[in-house]
Amino acid sequence: MDLKLRTAFRASSALAIALGVQALAQPAFAQSTDATSAAPDQSVSNDDIVVTGLRASLRDAINAKRAQTVVTEQISAKDIGVLPDVTIADSLARLPGVTATRDRGNASQAAVRGLGPRLVLGLINGREVASSEPDRNVRWEIYPSEIVSGVTVYKSQQADLIAGGVAASIDIRTVRPLDYSGPALTVRAGALYNDGGKDIPGYSGWGSRGSAQYVGHLTDTLAVVVGGTFQRQKNGFNSFQGWGYNTVDTGTPPTLDGQPINAPWGAQTEIKGLKETRWSTTGAIQWKPTSEWDINLDALYSKVKIDEHQAQQWYGRSNGWGDWGGTIGGPGDIYQDGSYTLSGNTITGATLNNFSSVTNAIAQYTEDKDLFVTGLNAKYDNGDWTAKFDASYSRARRDNSWGAIYTESYPDTTTFSTGRNTVPTVSVSGNPADVNNQTVPSYYAGQYDGPQRLRDDLGAAQFDVYRHLDQGFFTGFGAGLRYSNRVKSYNASTAAVSTQSGGDVTIDPSYLTQFSVGTFNVPDLLWGNYKQLAGTYLSLADPVWDPSQYWRVKEDNFEGYVMADFAGTFFTGNVGVRFVDVSTHSNAYSQITSWDDALQANVTSTSPIRENSKYLRALPSLNLNFNLTQTLKLRAGLARVMSRPPLDELRANLALSYYPPQNTASGGNPHLKPFMANQADLSLEWYFHKDSLIALAGYYKDVSSNIGYTQTQQIIDGASYSVTAPANGKGGHIAGLEATLQTPFYFVGLENFGIYANASVVDSNIKELAPASNPFPGVGLTKFTSEVDLWYSAHGLDARVALKHHSPYTVIYGWDSSQLTRLESETTLGASVSYAINSNISVRLQANNLTNQAARFYWNNDPDQIARYEKYGRSYLADVTFKY
Repeated sequence: MDLKLRTAFRASSALAIALGVQALAQPAFAQSTDATSAAPDQSVSNDDIVVTGLRASLRDAINAKRAQTVVTEQISAKDIGVLPDVTIADSLARLPGVTATRDRGNASQAAVRGLGPRLVLGLINGREVASSEPDRNVRWEIYPSEIVSGVTVYKSQQADLIAGGVAASIDIRTVRPLDYSGPALTVRAGALYNDGGKDIPGYSGWGSRGSAQYVGHLTDTLAVVVGGTFQRQKNGFNSFQGWGYNTVDTGTPPTLDGQPINAPWGAQTEIKGLKETRWSTTGAIQWKPTSEWDINLDALYSKVKIDEHQAQQWYGRSNGWGDWGGTIGGPGDIYQDGSYTLSGNTITGATLNNFSSVTNAIAQYTEDKDLFVTGLNAKYDNGDWTAKFDASYSRARRDNSWGAIYTESYPDTTTFSTGRNTVPTVSVSGNPADVNNQTVPSYYAGQYDGPQRLRDDLGAAQFDVYRHLDQGFFTGFGAGLRYSNRVKSYNASTAAVSTQSGGDVTIDPSYLTQFSVGTFNVPDLLWGNYKQLAGTYLSLADPVWDPSQYWRVKEDNFEGYVMADFAGTFFTGNVGVRFVDVSTHSNAYSQITSWDDALQANVTSTSPIRENSKYLRALPSLNLNFNLTQTLKLRAGLARVMSRPPLDELRANLALSYYPPQNTASGGNPHLKPFMANQADLSLEWYFHKDSLIALAGYYKDVSSNIGYTQTQQIIDGASYSVTAPANGKGGHIAGLEATLQTPFYFVGLENFGIYANASVVDSNIKELAPASNPFPGVGLTKFTSEVDLWYSAHGLDARVALKHHSPYTVIYGWDSSQLTRLESETTLGASVSYAINSNISVRLQANNLTNQAARFYWNNDPDQIARYEKYGRSYLADVTFKY
C-alpha cells in the first residue's frame, strides 16, 4: 500500500474513532432527519397565498439548500420552463462562486470556486455523462432550461457522491413525472434576435425557439413525461486575434540593446455569421407499484448543428511581424528606429515597410454533435432498509470541418496598435479587399481540415444499500459499489487544396462583397459564399487520415464507499470513505519527421503506441451540521477530493521533429496522476424568513497535485528533444469566501420586490506550468465574482434585472489545453420579464449582454500581448407559453 493510501486510511480511521468518542459523550438521538430544517419558521406567519413563478423557484431553492447535509447551491423550477434563462448555463452563472465562459456569445463552461472546468464534474440525475469536448468538460448550454426541474451544485463532498469534482459536482435533474404536480401540457414558442452580425452583408440575426412538454399520470402509480425543444439561433460577431508572440519561451525573439523583446507573430480580423440549430427530446417513465418501490427510466437526446461562415483577414502570414533573431532598430530590420512602440519589453505597435502580407480568407466551419443519455433507476425502501440500483449509458459524438479559399496581397506599409486597455487597430496601404483585384495564388490556394471526429461512450452501474437505525447516536449506515467504463477517441483528416487550373486564378467580383467592421478600426473585409467559391475555383483531394492526431483512451473506474449518518442534540452529519480504483489504456501513434539529404525532402515515419496506467485513492470525508437556532445553521466539512486527468491529455501520441540541434516533440502523457486536494468547508446560513437567506461560506483547498503543460528536455532514441506535454505540477492552496443574500423587501412593506445577490473572493498560489518565465495563475482562478439581481414577482408578473461581474482569470483557448490565455474582467447586464395573462397563457421578454461587453484575452500573462478582442452583441428573446 503506497504512502498516500496509508495516510488516507489513517485519516478515515481517526475520524471514525473521534466520532465513537463523541457518541459516548452525547445523549441518544434517534431522529435521522434535520429537525430544525423540518420545523416551520416561527418568526413569520404561514402563507395565505400560494406563491408561483420566479418567487416560488427562489423559495424552493432555499428549501433545497437548507435540507442538504453538505454545502450546496440550488436552482429550482417550480414549474416546467419557469427558469428565466434560455439554457441552464445562464442559470449556473448566477450562483455564488460560479463563472461561465462565453462561447460564440453564449454562457458555456463553468468555473467554480476559482478552479476551472476540468475540475468540475458534470452529472445528469446523479450520473456521470459523456461529452463532445476532448477532455471531460461539459458545455452546459447544450441543456435547454425547459428540460430541467432543478440543479444541485455540490461544493463539499460526502462519501456517497461520485468522485471527480475538486471544484464542484454539478447535477442536473430532469422531471420525475409522478413527483410533478404542475400543468400536464406546456407549449412554448418564440423568436430570438442577436445584433452582433449587423455588419455582415445580407445577414439576419433573427432565430426561433419552441418547446413542448407533456406529463401524463396514467394511473396513481404510473406516469410518463415526453417533450422536445427546438432552437435556431443566429449569432454574428467581430473578432480581432493576435497569433502569439515571439518570446524567449516560444522562439528566437529580436533584441534591443542586447535584451530580448517580445514581438507579435501576426494578427487577424474576423467576422463570423453563424447559425446554430439545436433539437432535444426527453422522456421518462416512473412507476411506484407499491409503497416500497420507485422505478424510473429516463432518456435525453440533444443534437446541435453549427454552420459558421467566416470572413478573415490575416496580417503577416508571409514577411511576418516576429523578427526572428533580429536587432530592433538595426539596418534593414523590420522594426526601424522611431517606427515602433514598446510597453515594457513587448512591441505593442509599429509601422512596417517590409511588404508584410495581407491574406483574405473566406471560410466555412461546420459542426455536428449530439448527446444521448439514458438510465434505469430502481429504489426499494421499507423504512428499515433502502436499496438502490442504477444503470446508465451516455454517448457523445462530434464531427467538424473547416475549409477556406485565400487571396493575398503585399502592401507597401502596415501599421498596427494592440496594447493593453485599447481597442486594437490595423491599417495598410492600398485596399486589400478590392473586389476587382482578388487573385487566388497557386502556391496558397486554400485549406481544408476535416473531417475531425470525436467519440465518447460511457456506461456505468451502481448499487447502494442503506440501513436505517431508530436508536443511538448513529442513525444509519450505507455502502455502495460503482463501475464505469468510458472510451473516448479522436480522428482527424486533411485534404490537399489547389486551384482547378493549376495556376493563379482571379475571382469574379460578382461573387464578392466588400464591407467594413464597426467594432475596431481595421481594413475592410471580403464576404462571399465559400462553397460556391470552392466549387468554382478550387480542387480538393480526398481527405487523408492523420495518424499523428489519432488517440483513443479507455478508462475503467471502480468505486466503493462506506458511510455512517449520525445525530446529536444540536447536530447531524455523516462520516465515510470512498475508494477509487482507476485503470486507463491509451492507444495512439508516434511520428518522427526529419530531413533526408538524399531525397532533399522531409521524411515521416509512424508506429503504434499503447500505454497503460493505474492508480488507487482513498477519499475520507466528514460533514457536520449544527442547528444553532431554528433559523441559524452552521455546516462544517472535511474531505479529500480528486478529479481524474482530462481524457485527451492521457493520450499516448508523440510527434517528434528531428532537426539538430533544435529537436522538438509534443504529445500527451498517459501516466498522469489525478488532481488531488484536501479541503475544509465552513458555511453559516441564516434562514430568517420563508423567502430569505443570508449565507457566509469559507473554504480552503490544499491541492497536492495539479496538471498543466510544460517543456522538458528528454533523451529519446539517443537524441535530445525539447518536449511539450502535460505533466503533474506541485499544486498549492486556494482559499475563498462567499456571501449570499436572498430576500424580498418584506421588512419595508414590499413583499413582492426582492434581491438576490452574491459575491466571492478567492486567494491562491496555484500556477499553471506555462509559460516557464511567467506562469499563468491556475485556470479558472477568479479573484472576485459578484451577481446582483433585483426582482418583482406578483399578480402574474415576474421581472428581473441581473448584473454579473468577474475579475480576470485564466482560460483555455479553444480545444487545445496547452493554449492558455487570460480573460480580462467583464460586467454583463441582463433583464427578463414575464406576464401570465391567465392561468393558461403567459408571455416573456428577455435581453442579455445589454452593454455589449467586450471580451478581451491576452497571451503569456502579459496584458500587452493580445490574444482576442471580441464583441458578441446583444441578444433578445420573446416567447409565448401555453399551459394546460
